[in-house]
Amino acid sequence: MSDNRSAAQTKAMQTAASNKADPLAAKANTTIAYTDGACKGNPGAGGWGAHLILSNGQTKDLYGGEDATTNNRMEIQAVLSGLQSLKEPCAIQLYSDSQYVLKGLKEWLPGWVAKNWVNSQKKPVANADQWRLLYAELQRHEITTHWVKGHAGHAENEFCDTEASAQAHYYAKNPQAPAEPVSV
Repeated sequence: MSDNRSAAQTKAMQTAASNKADPLAAKANTTIAYTDGACKGNPGAGGWGAHLILSNGQTKDLYGGEDATTNNRMEIQAVLSGLQSLKEPCAIQLYSDSQYVLKGLKEWLPGWVAKNWVNSQKKPVANADQWRLLYAELQRHEITTHWVKGHAGHAENEFCDTEASAQAHYYAKNPQAPAEPVSV
């Protein structure tokens, strides 16, 4: 996987890093997570990015992708990878532009679990493999969700969008590349 960043990616990364002194991160054991997914075609090559601000003020950036996926799967994967990267349970302030992910976490997931992963139309839940893993992470962490309007100049969301899009382009050009997440 290429770690060569474009000028836009570098600028987005610098802007996100300069904003790391988020007051929420100062709370003991609180992590702030910004996530985004992208897909070139739906289905098509996709990518995801996550920017975490840990309670100690350090940042962790993760990204990855797949050659044949959907936008919704990449949105979920961004959140899932961010949560799974945390070594200890903590409070999470999750920022995403994906209504699918946010509604899934707060509105739909309890019903899916209660109905054994069947949705309101009595069909299997789409992306149940990922939702089950997210459900397990909800048992470890206390998550508060926040919607962020995409492509509206929010630095951390733009950073994640840039990473996700770069990964989608990478997997479109390199479909045989392994789908292994990268942490920087």
